[in-house]
Amino acid sequence: MYAILETGGKQYRVSPGSTLRIEKIDGQRGDTCTFEKVLAISTDGSLKVGNPYVEGARVRGTIVRQGKARKILVFKYKAKSNYRRRYGHRQHFTEVRIDSIEGNA
Repeated sequence: MYAILETGGKQYRVSPGSTLRIEKIDGQRGDTCTFEKVLAISTDGSLKVGNPYVEGARVRGTIVRQGKARKILVFKYKAKSNYRRRYGHRQHFTEVRIDSIEGNA
């Protein structure tokens, strides 16, 4: 059994028990979160695809942790004009463990 859900402008394929990192959502460790934007659900070989979302389907998960990803360095450079800029960025994320997928396929 798996579902394809949309959150943070990205799509993820999830199954019960899996853990994934998504764009930061509000909540503390241990809070439950519900994803209503389910694009498709597959159970026992049958696939139900929404238009654009499957009605009545939801994915429930538990927030494992909030954090920041590794730092990436951005370096801008223009030749022959003495232009150099360097800065870093750490993206916030939420790690979620998928508990259940609700909805019939």
